[in-house]
Amino acid sequence: MTEDRTASWTSVVDVPALTAWLRSRGIGNSVDDLRPLGGGTQNVVLRLRVDGRPMVFRRPPPHPRPESNRTMSREIAVLRALAGRDVPHPALIAAEEDPAVLGTVFYVMEEVRAFNPGDELAPAYRADEELRHDGALSVAGALARLGRIDPAGTPLASLQRPGSFLGRQVPRWTAMLAGYAQLESYRPAGLPAVDQVAAWLEDHRPADGPPGVLHGDFHLNNVLLHPERPEVTAIVDWEMATVGDPLLDLGWLLVSWPVPPAPTFTGAALAGAGALPGRAELLETYVAAGGRPPVHIDWYAALAAFKLGIVLEGTWARAQAGLAPMDVGRRLHAAATELLELADAIRRGAWSAGT
Repeated sequence: MTEDRTASWTSVVDVPALTAWLRSRGIGNSVDDLRPLGGGTQNVVLRLRVDGRPMVFRRPPPHPRPESNRTMSREIAVLRALAGRDVPHPALIAAEEDPAVLGTVFYVMEEVRAFNPGDELAPAYRADEELRHDGALSVAGALARLGRIDPAGTPLASLQRPGSFLGRQVPRWTAMLAGYAQLESYRPAGLPAVDQVAAWLEDHRPADGPPGVLHGDFHLNNVLLHPERPEVTAIVDWEMATVGDPLLDLGWLLVSWPVPPAPTFTGAALAGAGALPGRAELLETYVAAGGRPPVHIDWYAALAAFKLGIVLEGTWARAQAGLAPMDVGRRLHAAATELLELADAIRRGAWSAGT
C-alpha cells in the first residue's frame, strides 16, 4: 500500500494501533491495502489485508453519535450469536469493545465473495433471468432461517426488553416523529395519514408471538448475493438488530420490495434488470423455508411502512436544519411519503402485502 493511501485513513483508523491489536490477538503481523467499501452505510467499513488475508474492518463514523459504540457492540453480539448457524453472515474474526484501543468499539470480519444487488449486478446475473429470479427468492429463504433462531442462551438475549414488543412500536415511532419538530425549519405535518395509520395499528395489533431475532432493516441493499449461484452469501448491516417479532422483518422486506407499489430506494440494480418475483412468491418461499406463518402479514407490512417512513423522514428533518445534504433529504422524504401512503392503503383495505 502506498504511503498516501495509508495517510488518507490515518484520521479514521490508527493503523499502527490496529496492527498491534491484531498482532496481540494472534491474527497477523502486517496490515495493508486499506480501501473503503461502499453500500450506503454511515459507519466506516474498510477492506484490508492482514498478512495477505482479506478482511473487513468496521467501526462507527468519524464523528460518532452517543449511541455508536453501543450499536457496534450490538452488531458484534449478532455475529457471535450467528456463528455456526445456517443464517448467511460474514464470520466474525475478532472484536474490541474497549474504546481505549482505537477510540471506538470495532471489529474485523471475513470478506465474503459476493455482490450487493442494490448497487450492482454480477455478470452472471446480468445475463441470466432465471438466476436473477431465484437469487431474489433466496433472500426470503435467508430471512426465514434468521427468524427461526431462539435468542435465549445467545449473546442476543440481553437485547430483549420486558413487556410487549409490538405494543412498544407505535408509541416509539410517533415519539421519534414528534421529536423532529425540535429541528429548525422542519414541518411536523409533512407526512400523510400518520394519525390514522397509528390508530389503526393500535386497534388491530396482534398478540406477541415467541421472541425471535430481527435484523431490523431487512431489504435487498442489506444482503450480499453469490456472484454465480442463486443464494445469499451474507446478511449485513446489523446495527438495528433486536429481539422481538421476526414477522416485522418480513413486512419490511415486502414493503421495500422493488416492484410496484414500493418506494424506489432499495434494490435498484437487481430490480432494473427485471425478472424479480412478486410479493406472493416471496411469501411462499418464506413459508416453505420454515418461516413463521405470516398471519396478519398486512398489519406487519403496515407497521414496517410506518416505521421505515418515519425513520427516513429524519434525514429530511436534518436536511432542513442544515445537518444533512438537501438532495438526499428530498429523496428520502419522497420515499417516506410513499411508505406512509402505502401504510394508509393497507389500512383502507386498498392494498395487500400478499398480492
